[in-house]
Amino acid sequence: MATHSFTFGSTFILLLLSLLLQFYSGKSELQLNYYSESCPRAEEIIKEEVTKLYHEHGNTAVSWIRNLFHDCSVKSCDASLLLETANGVVSEKGSSRSFGMRNFKYVNTIKKALENECPNTVSCADIVALSARDGAAMLGGPYMTMKTGRKDSKESYLDDVESSIPNHNDTMSFVLSTFQSIGIDTEGTVALLGAHSVGRVHCINIVHRLYPTVDLTLDPEYAEYLKGRCPSPYPNPNAVEYARNDRETPMVLDNMYYKNIMSHKGLLVVDQELVSDPNTYPFVEKMAADNGYFHDQFSRALITLSENNPLTGDQGEIRKDCRFVNKS
Repeated sequence: MATHSFTFGSTFILLLLSLLLQFYSGKSELQLNYYSESCPRAEEIIKEEVTKLYHEHGNTAVSWIRNLFHDCSVKSCDASLLLETANGVVSEKGSSRSFGMRNFKYVNTIKKALENECPNTVSCADIVALSARDGAAMLGGPYMTMKTGRKDSKESYLDDVESSIPNHNDTMSFVLSTFQSIGIDTEGTVALLGAHSVGRVHCINIVHRLYPTVDLTLDPEYAEYLKGRCPSPYPNPNAVEYARNDRETPMVLDNMYYKNIMSHKGLLVVDQELVSDPNTYPFVEKMAADNGYFHDQFSRALITLSENNPLTGDQGEIRKDCRFVNKS
């Protein structure tokens, strides 16, 4: 009997210690209101700065969404995207997949406001996530509740960018499998591509659908409009020529994108593939018919993406400057 008591007692103590350890180390995992004690106004400050920047430079809101997409698709949501080339390590910004990305300097505007309030507390990775959340809302999209507690990477992953971020010319099966590998299903992938509802596409990514002959999947009148926007078949990669993803509501994150691609007015090959692929078309049709449904699925997918393999606890650091790792 004594032996049984000892065994039961030991098991109970171990279980209690395990629960206490989980409670004590809770801050090492993503959670809602992670900064409630260390920096109570963190999320409010980010929202204030995102709002201010939106009114000064409306396209920043689009940049914040793209930042999350590019950062979180490569290994982890860890702000590796924001690192500059240093010590012979080339930044992820140098990848062809990052062509056209901008407004990185304004991330440090947000970071500076946070540092003034709570030095060395809020990670750049959480700025990436929360600014995307607030940027989407500024563009008329859904407001999402996001967990925080991410840490910042100490290295860039340029070699992984090409394989992690789908190209606009990739097959739909490849795009779906890429997102599936980080837990986003077909429905969620279709919703994420709805971010093409806002912003613009540079002509270098469009001209192959216009010259020497027009892609037969493009609406002829729309193709003529695109030729007007992109008059040369061989634009300089640094040229500023571009076309809007959505001519009717170009800065609103809405379901007009799906209506456009169903009318053969998608800019990119991947847009057209959403319509032609039988796995994705039913979701395109549903999102075109119901903006609320699109917003619900977009929220679900973006939150899943934002929680992709985050660095927590001692796995990373809190950068003082989002462009560089801290000096040891």
